[in-house]
Amino acid sequence: MNLDEIKRILEMAREHSLSELEIEQQGIRLRIKRDGGRGSASVIAAAAEPTEVQPDTDAEDVIEVAVVKSPIVGTFYRSPDPNARPFVESGDTVRRGQVLCIIEAMKLMNEIDSEVDGEIVEVFVENGQPVQYGDQLFAIRPRQAG
Repeated sequence: MNLDEIKRILEMAREHSLSELEIEQQGIRLRIKRDGGRGSASVIAAAAEPTEVQPDTDAEDVIEVAVVKSPIVGTFYRSPDPNARPFVESGDTVRRGQVLCIIEAMKLMNEIDSEVDGEIVEVFVENGQPVQYGDQLFAIRPRQAG
């Protein structure tokens, strides 16, 4: 599902005065919900599951990381506004549910949250860069329990 398809779906929902619509296609779930008579709409895309990545090293040197991928197509922003500090930097400790970035899609700001507690190991995307569904955004080294 690309941005043009999402725009077409939004136009159709608006044209037919649908108050709520949910579509699942190719592993992407898109939910559109219009707010009563105010004409505003929110678009919610299912978040990508973190995946385990193992570098090519000896077994004892393996570091497992959770890779946060983009759940939608849009523009990546590291901070809530141009003059604010980034939500996170490499080396920062994050908690599950903490906002990592914003992806703007069709004038809607979608907060992307951490799925794990851990440390930001790498930020893959530059501020203001367009991202596609499934693009890697962050690598997080999960905190070990105990």
